[in-house]
Amino acid sequence: MAAENDFNEWNRKIIEEFRANGGKVGGRFEGAPMILVHHVGARTGTQRVNPMVYFADGDRILIVASKGGAPTNPDWYHNLKANPLTEVEVGTERFPVEVAEVTGDERATVWERIVAAMPGFGDYQRNTDRTIPVLALTRTD
Repeated sequence: MAAENDFNEWNRKIIEEFRANGGKVGGRFEGAPMILVHHVGARTGTQRVNPMVYFADGDRILIVASKGGAPTNPDWYHNLKANPLTEVEVGTERFPVEVAEVTGDERATVWERIVAAMPGFGDYQRNTDRTIPVLALTRTD
C-alpha cells in the first residue's frame, strides 16, 4: 500500500505541474509530450487521472500501456477498455476522445515508430512476456 500511495503522490505532483505550466513538466519527462488521461474505474466507478507520454499519429494520440515492463497491464488500461469514451488534457485544452486498442500489423507499424522515438519502450517490451498494448485516442467533438 505504501508503494501505491507513493505512486499516487508522484502522479499528483506531475498533474499539478502539468496544469500549472500549460501541459509542460520537468524532471524525467522534460521535453516529452505529455497528456492527462481521465478514466473511470472499471470496478469502482472512481474518477481518475493519469499523466502519460503520448505520440501524435495524424488525428490520433497514441498512449502505451507499458507499466514499466511489468507482467500485467496498468489499471488504467482496463478502465479505458471498459469505458472507452473519456476526456484528455493536452496543453491547456481538455476534450473528449474515444479509445481503441491498436492491434495486428498496425500495432507493429506504430510500435516501431514509438520505440524509435523513445527506446525505453523497447526495453520495457523486452522485460515482459506480454505484448504491451498501444491505445489510440480519437477526438470526438
